[in-house]
Amino acid sequence: MYDKLTPIYTTPGDAVAYIQYIYIFNLQGEWIGFITPNKEVFSVLGKYVGYLADGPRVLRKRSYSFDRPIIKPPEPPAIIIKVPPTAPLPPMMSETTFSEMDVMEEEPDRLLPRNAAENLTDLD
Repeated sequence: MYDKLTPIYTTPGDAVAYIQYIYIFNLQGEWIGFITPNKEVFSVLGKYVGYLADGPRVLRKRSYSFDRPIIKPPEPPAIIIKVPPTAPLPPMMSETTFSEMDVMEEEPDRLLPRNAAENLTDLD
């Protein structure tokens, strides 16, 4: 899929995460999610987050009901990434429609590192 470290952007063009192979990392290099072959994005706990759109950016339908079953996440990545200090300029991206939302811009807490995500489920 993504052999090299590729930035994930928000709609305004801020680099907020990186993707390598099937793994998504935050700007500190921590594993925060993964993607499936059909470009669906899941958190480290296996909860659906959205889909990887062109740009790349993480989008989902605004009126999504979260009744989708939790899937088994892959093993944590064996690689440790070093995030570059700057990201390439983002491509020109279209605005999202009213029925879509940019997850990394409006709900970034859906993709948290494993230790933070596990603590969040304890609060539920």
